[in-house]
This record gives sequence, structure tokens and C-alpha cells, in this order.
Amino acid sequence: MKKIRAAIVGYGNIGKYVLEALEVAPDFEVAGIVRRNPNDVPAELKPYVVTDSITKLEGVDVAILATPTRQVEHYAKEILALGINTVDSFDIHTQIADLRRSLDEVAKAHNRVSIISAGWDPGSDSIVRALLEAIVPKGITYTNFGPGMSMGHTVAVKAIEGVKAALSMTIPLGTGVHRRMVYIEVADGYDFKQVAAAIKADDYFAHDETHVIQVESVDALKDMGHGVNLTRKGVSGKTQNQLIEFDMKINNPALTAQILVCVARASMKQQPGAYTMIELPVIDMLYGDRESLIRRLV
Repeated sequence: MKKIRAAIVGYGNIGKYVLEALEVAPDFEVAGIVRRNPNDVPAELKPYVVTDSITKLEGVDVAILATPTRQVEHYAKEILALGINTVDSFDIHTQIADLRRSLDEVAKAHNRVSIISAGWDPGSDSIVRALLEAIVPKGITYTNFGPGMSMGHTVAVKAIEGVKAALSMTIPLGTGVHRRMVYIEVADGYDFKQVAAAIKADDYFAHDETHVIQVESVDALKDMGHGVNLTRKGVSGKTQNQLIEFDMKINNPALTAQILVCVARASMKQQPGAYTMIELPVIDMLYGDRESLIRRLV
């Protein structure tokens, strides 16, 4: 069996867990890791090619983008143009449709596949929400995150001038309403109030109740745990009071990484274009013979 050759682009929290997921996936092999400083090679990367450009890797089938959300479109377009599939965990919900449209054009032009927003939300939770709406067509779904560390929000805070270190926590208030608790270390020479105002004005935070707190050590507060509770209450046919709940507690980057790997597998089975996870057959994300999967899971 020819294995799928995957490159990891970016080696932060998610990239490290992507490597672990690839190492235990029987149908994948690691083509290499792309990072800004290829001379920084931790022990776990010694067996692999580490480079600053994906063009220096051989035979890459799919690139797993473990980059900040706001860099996804740039990297995806460049890599699709090289004839390589891409998957990412872009997480700005209001911009997903635009990104899909943009990458769909590039992917089709180069006969490749791009699967976007493939984390757990958006991503696997999107599939759950779609299924809940299919079986309870009339009603309301509430998505309650946390409490836990939001990687996308934390990365966004770190990019703001004057932030030395950051942690963004998501606190559920119920009925899909959340509070953002942002803990930061302020860089020398910057005013905390000005930095806090810039954080609250960022699109990641502007729509939620946000509290910015200055601390001595962000590392002393970090915990990668997170979770979600999805609840839908509504009507099936003409029958009222259908109540369905989905709940999980997870390690945030580990689950995101595993989802990226399973959609990288699915990318090899799709027609050219860009897709979100609700557009993919779930069976395409699984390793194994299709008939055996059907016998076991249906």
C-alpha cells in the first residue's frame, strides 16, 4: 500500500500533535516539517527532514497547515499552486465562506483539494450541528465552549503589539454566550491599558464580553484542556420537545491535530476544489476497507 506523504507546515502546539498523529496512522508517512527556523531541530524531529520551504521536500501529497489562522490563505494558495493538497484549521467563523470560495478557485485551477476549517469547532462540531439540524429540523442549537484555552484567540492576542505572552480562556455563560478571559504579560515600554484596548478591538474579541488581565507569568496559568456542549431542542416532523445533547472534554491541540490528519486522508478521495468538513463523507476520514467499515459501524 502506497502511503500518503504529509508535510507539516508550522511546528507550534498543533504541529507537534500532528506529528504524533501521523506517526501512529498506518496509511501516512511524514514527508517533512516546514518551519521558520530549520536549524531549530528538537529531538523528536531528528528522524525527519526539517526545512524552511515545502519546495525542498520530495513527493508531498498533502500539506497540513499548523499555522496561525490569518496566515492560512497565503500558505494554502502557494502550496495548492505547487500541486499539493492542503488542510487547515482556519477558525474565524464569519470568514469561512469567503475562504472556501477563494481556495476553491485555486484548487480547481491546479487540480488539487483544499479542506478548510478542519478543527473541532469549526470542524467536527460543525458535522454534529448539521446532523442535529437534519434530525431536528425546527429548533435552536446552542454551542457552549469551555471552560478552556482557545488556541486561535491566544495566537491572535500574541500578535498584538506590546504583548509578551498571552493566554485566552473561553468561559461559557450558557445559551451560546461566552466570556473571554485574556491573561497577558506586557512587553517592556508598553502601556497595559493601550494594549488591552487593542485586544478588545480585535475581531476575535470585539463581539464577546472580554476581560484583559495583566499577570506576572502566563505559563503558570496554562492548561490545554477545553470542551464543548452542544444542545438542540426542537421539532422532528410535528413532534415537539426533542432534546439532544453532545458533550466532550478534550486536549485542544491534540484533537485539532487528529482531525487535521483524518481530513488529510479524506482529501485524497475528493474531486478538485475546496471543502468544509460538513461536505465530506465521514467514511472518507477513516482508515480501512470501506466494506469492513460499513459492517463495523453501520
